[in-house]
Amino acid sequence: MTATRRPLAAASLLIASMGVPALSGTPTATPSDPVVSYSLPAERPNGAIFTVLGAAKVQPEYFGSDDFTVSPSGAFRLQYLKLGALEIGSTDPNVRPTGFGPHVSFRAIPRRSASESPELTGLDSVDFSIELGGGLAYRTQNFEAFLDARYGVIGHNSWVAELGADYIARPNSRWTFKAGPRLLWGSDKYADTYFGVTPAESAANGTLAAYNPSAGLVSAGLEVGAHYAFNDRWGVDTTVTYARFLGDAEDSPIVQQGTKDWWRLRVGLTRKFNWLR
Repeated sequence: MTATRRPLAAASLLIASMGVPALSGTPTATPSDPVVSYSLPAERPNGAIFTVLGAAKVQPEYFGSDDFTVSPSGAFRLQYLKLGALEIGSTDPNVRPTGFGPHVSFRAIPRRSASESPELTGLDSVDFSIELGGGLAYRTQNFEAFLDARYGVIGHNSWVAELGADYIARPNSRWTFKAGPRLLWGSDKYADTYFGVTPAESAANGTLAAYNPSAGLVSAGLEVGAHYAFNDRWGVDTTVTYARFLGDAEDSPIVQQGTKDWWRLRVGLTRKFNWLR
């Protein structure tokens, strides 16, 4: 029995000298043992960060009119959206997306009525229209180009497409300036709705000749804008847009009796909302 215990005791001493914990009893950590911990990155909450523009605009009463009217206007820009696994944009306000990317496009067109514009007596009224659609944009730090397609979901129920580009300047953290050209294309129904005159309407009006325009370029112009940020939430936005009617739109009797030039001034306040929860 003594001969058996001596090899076991020697083996225990050898294991202890190698720093291997004993196989029986409760293991005890020494001060030199490393402590390793693991943690998963916190998941961002669902919600959105977006900016809303509330503005007033001054523009012609209808396409071709040389009389101006004041009406409310607005715009919406999404910075970040997260709904479950869907995540779009960035929570960092200083991040500016570059490269190709999709976006949403919106435009509202005021109602046209002979009761408000006597020179259009006999012409059918055109309801207030809302165009919704989207497109593809290419962005760099100082340049943006886009191509959009929109459909009149309310009102004219026809298609338009818009091509544009902007040079962007940011002299400091508060000011942003944009300027660039615009081209607008309209379908047959769009051109007929805003620039056409039926024989019956011509007879009722007595001055405007019957006219049946076709699809094509409607206008070409320039848009210039400036934005000033008061702080991280509030800002003021100003945009001036000029367009010249082209092709069948320019030859329309409605435009010929008015003006080929179209202007719009929009001024409003912007408010950023952070709805992350």
